Amino acid sequence: MLLSIVLLTGLATTALAAGLRPDLTPQEADRVGAVTAPTIDFSKPEPFEAMMAGAATFTGKTTRNAFGHPLANLSFDQQQSFVLGQALFQKFWVSSPSSTQASDGLGPLFNARSCESCHIRAGRGHAPLANGDATSMFLRLARPARSDAEKADIAALKVLNFADDTYGQQLQDRAVPGLHAEGQVTVHYIDEKVVLAGGEIITLRQPHYGVKDLAYGPLGADTTLSPRIANPMIGLGLIEAIADQDIEANAENQQRDDKGISGTVAKVRDHLSGEIKIGRFGWKAQNATVRDQSAGALAGDIGISSPDDPRHWGDCTAKQTACLAMPNGVQPRLGNVEAPPPVLDLMTFYSETLAPPKRRSVGAADVLAGKALFYASGCASCHTPKYVTRRDVSNPALAFQLIWPYSDFLLHDMGDGLSDGQQVGLANGRQWRTPPLWGLGLTEAVNGAHAYLHDGRAATLSEAILWHGGEAKPARDRFASMVPDDRKALIRFLESL
Repeated sequence: MLLSIVLLTGLATTALAAGLRPDLTPQEADRVGAVTAPTIDFSKPEPFEAMMAGAATFTGKTTRNAFGHPLANLSFDQQQSFVLGQALFQKFWVSSPSSTQASDGLGPLFNARSCESCHIRAGRGHAPLANGDATSMFLRLARPARSDAEKADIAALKVLNFADDTYGQQLQDRAVPGLHAEGQVTVHYIDEKVVLAGGEIITLRQPHYGVKDLAYGPLGADTTLSPRIANPMIGLGLIEAIADQDIEANAENQQRDDKGISGTVAKVRDHLSGEIKIGRFGWKAQNATVRDQSAGALAGDIGISSPDDPRHWGDCTAKQTACLAMPNGVQPRLGNVEAPPPVLDLMTFYSETLAPPKRRSVGAADVLAGKALFYASGCASCHTPKYVTRRDVSNPALAFQLIWPYSDFLLHDMGDGLSDGQQVGLANGRQWRTPPLWGLGLTEAVNGAHAYLHDGRAATLSEAILWHGGEAKPARDRFASMVPDDRKALIRFLESL
């Protein structure tokens, strides 16, 4: 317990930033600073700790549809928009031309026919199954910069990286009739046994990904493969409503503390406005807004163009001439894209307003003990527990809420074991965004299985922790050296989130 109090000196990030936020009065800044200051009392739950999304928290039964509910404080009209957006998120798109013109435009090359195919019940994806099904994950393809000019483009945030010359930004393992899919994902695992204090043995699976049945020639010699499973969808609008100053303060505070934790604020260029923004979505924090992420996924994963990403043929490249010759699903009477503005607007609204569920067992003795160990081990140095969202966001349901996402939303060096060797913007292959932990304990209930980390390699929370390297290695080592009952308590805390 004493160790946790010592480590807490490096956690008061949001409190420090509160005085810098232009959306708050001085009195509000004081209140925010007080409520977001890290706790030093682990004898009982903190006020409102169970309500992970503040007044927006879903408080109903945590069934397999626990992630599929709207923010609890939406207006009646907003609830209608949520339902319409949900229908679009779940709909299956079809190839053009078809009799169902409202669903035209699939592909021609694609990874999934619907958003929900990847974000299963608004939850996370999984690693490829034994039968080769990789629907809820894909391989991101990228090559390094080949010239000083290309390096300058990355440094200036003009591009995130450079696609494979033939296969584009991701391997698409499905195609409409008349085309060949680009190829199929392969994976094999090498097991490594780790012995923990007390004699417990954990087997870690090191995945090795490849491709087979490539239909359009070989990949570029310098193309790297990065497997990515889909992230859970809950709380995205609330994350976007976190003040920039709070995320920047997380990085500044870590630098000041000089304890080996040194997160980097992800900066990305909004491709519509050209403005530099903080990236906070995606495994490499490569998206600044839910709308940008939604438009990119529509085009890249499904092959549907929208006003924000008007690629009618999705990720087809200039070398894939047969793909570019296929019909698209544009209906001129509705505009010049396959998903006209109302479609993207509703899908974005739905994605912004999925509610984090209420926590369970926050006052249980083992959960409180695990929470103390979570802080004492240094986990909370990156998994920042709480924030108060901005007052000035456009949707009142997202404004001025005390939320508990457990992330600093920074990029961290996670070591060689998790490196994919692929640069994304200013993030190198070893750097990953700290993923939010809210909803973590409902993974099996929602998705029917456990799959953690960017490629789903970890089948248990213990495995996920043991894969932490780089900046997180000291916290990983503290976990490994705990007595078994303490490890169980820490896992019990994570399962309560």
